[in-house]
Amino acid sequence: MIVCVCRRVSDRDIEREVRRGCVHFEDLQIDLGVATVCGACTDCALKTFEGHRQQRGVGKADWCVSAPVRFVARSTVASETALPG
Repeated sequence: MIVCVCRRVSDRDIEREVRRGCVHFEDLQIDLGVATVCGACTDCALKTFEGHRQQRGVGKADWCVSAPVRFVARSTVASETALPG
């Protein structure tokens, strides 16, 4: 099942990352980009992530997500932080 339409991330992609040792939701967001665009999938992604962690016998993740991680292009950051000269 597709969990994140924006980044085309499936429940199997999330499961694969948990099998590889991903223990923090923020790391999952960085690795897959899940829940980083519109945020509509955040709850489903969190539940899927936790479900796969529990299946593997890993305790509840020690993370706190108040808002989706958003990626900003370097050129945008550079132009916003450039000093007038």
